[in-house]
Order: sequence, then structure tokens, then C-alpha cells
Amino acid sequence: MARTKNNGKKNLTISLDRQTIQKAKILAARRSISISGLLAHQIEILVDEEEAYERAERQAITLLDQGFHLGGVIRAGRDELHQRSGVHQSE
Repeated sequence: MARTKNNGKKNLTISLDRQTIQKAKILAARRSISISGLLAHQIEILVDEEEAYERAERQAITLLDQGFHLGGVIRAGRDELHQRSGVHQSE
């Protein structure tokens, strides 16, 4: 269950097995933070990474939709290119 605190943050209750909690306590102590701080930081990292991935994906799709000019000049028309390759328009 989540409840709002004065600073705009909410509390979140999770359930973990005892062994995971014990390991999390040790890890948090090594980093001089609380388990709550440890989890909050990791969740923020996950959210930031997901947002960055989605942003990069949108940018890549936009670039692909625009296409790339790779240089050179196309001198032959479509019909001429098909005639040279032996491909006929009716095929």
C-alpha cells in the first residue's frame, strides 16, 4: 500500500524472503544507506534507463523514417534500371 509523505514521495510496502532482506541489509550498510534508500535508488536507475531507451528508440525510428543520403547521384530512372537488370515491370 502506498501513502503520501509531505515531500511528495510515497511509501511503498514490499514483501521479500528473509534471506534477501538479510543480504539487502548488509549491502545497504556497506553503502551507508537504508534499505529503503537502496531500493529507491535502484528503482530510479531502472526508470531512467527505460526512459532513455525509449527516447533513443524514438530518435532512431525518426532517423530511419527520414532516410540517409549516402552520396552519389542516381542517373538512371526506375524503368532504365529494371531494363538493365532484366526485370520487367509486368513481373
